[in-house]
Amino acid sequence: MELINYHRIRNQALSYGATLVVVTKNQSIDDIMTIYNEGHRIFGENKAQDLIAKKTELPEDIEWHMIGNLQKNKVKSIAPWISMIHSVDSFDLAKKINQEARLAARIIPILLEIKISREESKHGFDEQDLFESLMQDDWKSMKNLLISGVMGMASFSNDTFLIRNEFKKLKSIYTELHNTHFGHPAFKQMSFGMSSDYKIALAEGATMIRVGSKIFQD
Repeated sequence: MELINYHRIRNQALSYGATLVVVTKNQSIDDIMTIYNEGHRIFGENKAQDLIAKKTELPEDIEWHMIGNLQKNKVKSIAPWISMIHSVDSFDLAKKINQEARLAARIIPILLEIKISREESKHGFDEQDLFESLMQDDWKSMKNLLISGVMGMASFSNDTFLIRNEFKKLKSIYTELHNTHFGHPAFKQMSFGMSSDYKIALAEGATMIRVGSKIFQD
């Protein structure tokens, strides 16, 4: 595989002070190792079973991020070692992660996934429901979670105005959460932007972009 795209996207992310999470969905071990051998260590996977399989075959110093829809029955298998879970889209999932983190004697960094697109396929908290939920004390009792920011996915569209506005909405929600609920220093991440829209995401303030196919394409 060519490395031109990897270096270009990595440098673009660095120029904005953002972190590049290289998405390994559908990629071979050899191609992932090619990126690893360039010094990259932060990789993301969409499915827990693929994440587990790749972890067993790849170097131990990789920081694995869970970026896709996570079922509660899969949390136990990744809790002992996952570096960050981006896709926490319900209170019940957060509670399960906290439970398994406690059993693993860990504090797991998570991001709150917010639904910013109207597309049915997108997951995430409804904005109003999230703020109402955060008024309850239950969130404060989860001591094995480190709520580190927000995550979102824009509409799959060529309409850059729509995508930009969805990213602006996510940043606005992040700012309100920071001002009202999470003033601690660890709450600093905004994970948005993928292969098709990462340039817009960087311009709109993303601190993490999740890019896969654009990097691995020939």
